[in-house]
Amino acid sequence: MRNYDIASVWGIPIRINISLIVFLPVLAWLIGSGEQIAFYADIIDGFAPATLDRDALAAGNTPWLVGSAAAVGLFASVAVHELGHAWAARRYGIHTESITLWLLGGLASLQSMPREWNRELWIALAGPAASVVTAAACYAVVLALPGSVPVATFVFGWLVVTNVVLTVFNLLPAFPMDGGRVLRALLARSQPYATATRTAARIGSLFALGFAILGVLSFSPLLLLLALFVYAAATSESRLVALDALLDGVTAADAMTAGVEGVAADESISALLDRMMTERRTTYPVTEAGSVVGVVSLGDLRAKRNREATTVGQVVDAEVPRVERDLPLFEVIALMNRSGADAAVVEERGETVGVITAADLATALQVRREAGSLVSPRAAM
Repeated sequence: MRNYDIASVWGIPIRINISLIVFLPVLAWLIGSGEQIAFYADIIDGFAPATLDRDALAAGNTPWLVGSAAAVGLFASVAVHELGHAWAARRYGIHTESITLWLLGGLASLQSMPREWNRELWIALAGPAASVVTAAACYAVVLALPGSVPVATFVFGWLVVTNVVLTVFNLLPAFPMDGGRVLRALLARSQPYATATRTAARIGSLFALGFAILGVLSFSPLLLLLALFVYAAATSESRLVALDALLDGVTAADAMTAGVEGVAADESISALLDRMMTERRTTYPVTEAGSVVGVVSLGDLRAKRNREATTVGQVVDAEVPRVERDLPLFEVIALMNRSGADAAVVEERGETVGVITAADLATALQVRREAGSLVSPRAAM
């Protein structure tokens, strides 16, 4: 779904997802309903210096004002929470590519997640810590406000309550939430990172099941959506870490096919298809004026009917990743996934030395899996 840039902090773009734009009016309406205002007013009265005027909060369009201000304040608090993660990551030299606010909260997209357990621990805890600071700041505002401004007192008091709830909720050990990442960091002190991730992901899946059951029993679509998100994210993270561990030490040079003679950009598709049949290959680098300009694969040729008149240069994929031969293969796969390419060009000092195709990746993965299964338990110790 589409995101819109609304601000930038420390060079990090803050984005708002269209799901949140649609949901904000609904959230404002929910918060501004009479029952919600009465419920939270009772809680706020427990720490505010003056009792809130219920009649003033319910008068005219005031509930809409209260709901709108509280909804915007909530997601501003979520942004601060994610900036806490970004600040901690920055201290370890890890760049945050963006912060996205969406229906279920916020996502700080870190360039990489540290494998050192203590670094992940502090980055994970920085978000809840930022929420605690936000709650304390809002509490200070509540204490400073006079009783004559019940709307402002309610909104800041509501933000105190929700930031405390946000902190507690995020510290549940439901990976990949903050508490789940704290759990993985602590587990990684005494076991391999991939094993710690699998354990944290399994616990996260159990929490997802719990959220789903609660969502069904309480007829809450948001809880069901949260359950789906936690389960999918935990499963995805576990697979990525397992893949990274499987490919540890494998570089682009290890997986590439070297010495593949390129195909000229002005060659016809028909001629290339004949060559594919003869050489039993489906992916070739495309050259023009002595330089590799991209990659062409069998999939690029299928939709073309006039194969004699269409040249390879007209269908070449020029957006394929170009990687150095010593780049870890896991990073090559990530680049290919982000670009949507089914191949990558491998270079050394600016010269093309090989090509990595989907088939090359499949072969590398199969070899690593089978090689691992051939290692005896005694040898692995």
